[in-house]
Amino acid sequence: MPVLPGAEPYRHEGGEVGVLLCHGFTGSPQSLRPWAQYLAERGLTVSLPLLPGHGTRWEDMQVTGWQDWYAEVDRELRGLLERCARVFVFGLSMGGTLTLRLAAKHGDAISGIVLVNPANKLHGLSPYALPVARHLVRTTKGIASDIAKEGSVEIGYDRVPLHAAHSMRVFFRMVDAELPQVTQPLLLLHSPRDHVVPPADSARVLSRVSSTDVTEILLEQSYHVATLDHDADRIFEESHAFIGRLAPSVGMEGTASGG
Repeated sequence: MPVLPGAEPYRHEGGEVGVLLCHGFTGSPQSLRPWAQYLAERGLTVSLPLLPGHGTRWEDMQVTGWQDWYAEVDRELRGLLERCARVFVFGLSMGGTLTLRLAAKHGDAISGIVLVNPANKLHGLSPYALPVARHLVRTTKGIASDIAKEGSVEIGYDRVPLHAAHSMRVFFRMVDAELPQVTQPLLLLHSPRDHVVPPADSARVLSRVSSTDVTEILLEQSYHVATLDHDADRIFEESHAFIGRLAPSVGMEGTASGG
């Protein structure tokens, strides 16, 4: 299946500091592309992959699971680690969960992580029905485009395939148990008004990681897809400053062109 226009992966070869960006469940690189381009314009090497089963049609996602999504970002991370002196990982929503697992598994190889509205669990009664319901019903309504900013749209599926949702639930539980293994400097930005992932998930992450260098920022003007919302510029600037503080040489690399 062809990739939806705008949902393509994005890569940029820049300087010795690399950033891996991980998009969310049923979403695509489009939700993080402005962030990726902002970093690329400031001289960083950037990788924003398309997760398997995403960016085409929901039927393609129905046959994928967390192992596929994690394998993709793990492969991209290893590539960046080969090319860059310092590597950071950023993630939105389930991309934040992927980021946390990479941090737990790769340790000091990752210099710092940035999470935007990270997902930690499926809420409500539906998760308990998933193991059975996924064999009876193929999809439920979509979760894309929870954005306060008028005219801003996220490219994502209008249906959620339940087999994939079940796999995501399993993944969330596994990563929750691994959170104490996360020790890297952490910048966490979250929206008090998020209709997809409640603030409780960010609180849970903050309470369980072992990181000692932790910064929490509230995104008061945005909903879930804050990277396309009113607070997008703040996310971009704060994350770049975070890198600059932890890898000071990045500020000396100047501005790169292209993409």
